[in-house]
Amino acid sequence: MSAGRWGTGVGAVVVLVGTGAWVLRPAPVDARLWAEVRPVIEARLVAESRGSGLGESTPALRARWFCRAEALDLEERAGRVRAGVDTLCMEYGVRDGALVECSGAHVPQVVRLERDTDGDGYRVVAREQAPDGAGNAEWEETHFSYFAESRLGEPESPGALESAAREHFRIPAGTPVGDC
Repeated sequence: MSAGRWGTGVGAVVVLVGTGAWVLRPAPVDARLWAEVRPVIEARLVAESRGSGLGESTPALRARWFCRAEALDLEERAGRVRAGVDTLCMEYGVRDGALVECSGAHVPQVVRLERDTDGDGYRVVAREQAPDGAGNAEWEETHFSYFAESRLGEPESPGALESAAREHFRIPAGTPVGDC
């Protein structure tokens, strides 16, 4: 076989693989919808985290939870939203003028929201999260799309939460974070 035919064959394979990758790529998250539901989801995460942290048992630390959600799957139908999210919640407090990390959790979740009756925003109506240990991988596989599931293993950086905690406690930026 000639080099020209080999080149044509290789070129055709490259085009087919590229087309397949383009067709199977994950759909982008609706930025407008995410901007509406993200604050509601994060507020709910903070509210549900209260009372579960190590730092809260020591009032002198003034510990507080900070949560961040990243959209993996997001769909809206008839005023109802299903949000597959990767969440990171961290509990920070203050000891001797320094920020301390007391507790934290990095958990994939599915949050369901509905439009408020006044139509101004959304409210969380249900939340599910993967079980610890056995069954975790199966839960993730059945609750997230292939592309969303593949992003779940990516480590979450607490940098934004540390910055929010420093701002809340009025601690200078760049101050190291210690252990509770």
